[in-house]
Amino acid sequence: MLSAESRFEPAMTSAARKMDYAQDAFLGVERSLTGRRWRTREADHTLVQAFARRFSLPEIAARILAARGVALDDAEAFLAPTLKTHFPDPSSFADMDEAARVIEDAIVSGRPSAVLADYDVDGGSSAAQLVRYFRARGRELKIYVPDRMKEGYGPSIVAFERLKAEGVELVITVDCGAAAEAPLNAAAELGLDVVVLDHHLMSGPPPKARAVVNPNRLDDRSGQGHLTAAGVVLVALAAVNREARRRGSPGSNHLPDLIQMLDLAAIGTVCDVAPLTGFNRAIVAQGLKILRNGKNIGLVALAENAGRKGAATVYDFGFILGPRINAGGRVGDASLATRLLSTEDDDEARELAATLEALNQERRQREAEMLAEAETAAIAEAEQRSVVIVGSHRWHPGVIGIAAGRLKDRLHKPTIVLGGVSEHEPAKGSGRSTPGVNLGAAVAAAKQEGLLLNGGGHAAAAGLTVEWDKVEALKDFLSAKLEGEMAAAAGEARALTVDAVAGVGGVDVGLIDALDRIGPYGQGHPEPVFALADVTISFSKLVKEEHVRFTLEDARGARVGGIAFRAMKTPLGEALMKREGRFHAAVRVKRNEWNGNVRAEVEIVDLAAASG
Repeated sequence: MLSAESRFEPAMTSAARKMDYAQDAFLGVERSLTGRRWRTREADHTLVQAFARRFSLPEIAARILAARGVALDDAEAFLAPTLKTHFPDPSSFADMDEAARVIEDAIVSGRPSAVLADYDVDGGSSAAQLVRYFRARGRELKIYVPDRMKEGYGPSIVAFERLKAEGVELVITVDCGAAAEAPLNAAAELGLDVVVLDHHLMSGPPPKARAVVNPNRLDDRSGQGHLTAAGVVLVALAAVNREARRRGSPGSNHLPDLIQMLDLAAIGTVCDVAPLTGFNRAIVAQGLKILRNGKNIGLVALAENAGRKGAATVYDFGFILGPRINAGGRVGDASLATRLLSTEDDDEARELAATLEALNQERRQREAEMLAEAETAAIAEAEQRSVVIVGSHRWHPGVIGIAAGRLKDRLHKPTIVLGGVSEHEPAKGSGRSTPGVNLGAAVAAAKQEGLLLNGGGHAAAAGLTVEWDKVEALKDFLSAKLEGEMAAAAGEARALTVDAVAGVGGVDVGLIDALDRIGPYGQGHPEPVFALADVTISFSKLVKEEHVRFTLEDARGARVGGIAFRAMKTPLGEALMKREGRFHAAVRVKRNEWNGNVRAEVEIVDLAAASG
């Protein structure tokens, strides 16, 4: 049997074969079927060997680490990330100590409190941590999640007025609030105390509140700007525990074990596409272990409803559980996510999970209809401008973000999709950006120019509210604003980075086990992409009207099966169904478990005609 090392041809084997991206395309692929130029990462052979020896890694795994810039001295922490190594000092965050004091005061005194959360996974998982923590300390925390259609994103004056009328005295906003100056001023006038736990980019001083904790505050020195709100909340709860011990508060000898909330912090981190480096990497790696314990009955019920019993991977977080948690905020009751993730009642968990499963099906149908309508307009926009903006008052605001992501992937340009309740009300917009292009900063600049009613975000994603009659001006402004960044990042946006060439016969469970050792994968440490060189398509069939199952075969007759998701009506799907010619295939390797059997298969990323 071939060893793990000998089954692969490294992407770089000697100085003579080094490929400079600016000069040579990997495997000669200048333009693939998806219009991308293939490139590869260089790896220092000496470092590869050092990784392999020190950590008993197969060469392919060692090469991936070396090529992605992991230093030898940092490799141990990277391969086995722990909270002890990476957990930041809570006091390094601006306002964190004050936030801990205010929250601990409320818990000890029983002061009526509420959490006001964003309606996505990060918001829901952040709020659920707080609800569970308060409950463990013998207090109830009221849940308030703004309705996407009626209230929009974040805190509003109306929301604070409602909470005040219900007797609430302290409001903790999570995954929102850092830019809500007017609502927070109104809260202060109402006599409400507010603690903000957020992570979104800030361009000015913090709004008026008892505490504004945000690692992206201009005066924050924590160095944790990559955290999601779920990560910020985890640190905040550690600060509250520390404050309770310092005071000797009732029950301070048996405070909540925050380790048991790591699955919530992890799912927020993955679904908000935060880079899996440093503290984030430790959160996700350790959070997956908590997920496998199955103690969060809401996540267990959701996974079982989705047919993923025992779900315990980053893929499950991002592609199985995450979309279903999001479904409530997109097309249903926005509080469903927090309620599911915080419940300790089995019957309620099953009921909420079933509701979210049904809403997710509705979301998928609306998304498909919107994409079919938006694609032609988006292609036309992409030919004229640096930034693609399409919209209709008929498009549901709950699915515009997903549509923006899909169109961005197809067009390789930052894309904003607008939706709304009616043509007489402002448009709600959601945008997704390409590598190297900071869409959130550009949207914030558009707001400062008076083009938006509201707007902000981060580099990869942004949200906004705009009057329909200002959409054309917004298109011109953003295209001009981002033209330089687009030009500088053009190669990155159109490139596909391949980690190594693999033999078809080497795609097996042994490879998956080797790759698992250097996971988890996500933003900042993407799943490895392998090239299967010079293969034919020996079998293909349509699955569920949009996916394609296939078998790839090399010249020696070795075969591997796989799937191309949402490939129909794309060049990839057409090539797979025709089964003509020879190709280089760019793939990700996946573990397929069914009825107790485990096998390896591949997911198609790209195809390119093999020359010669």
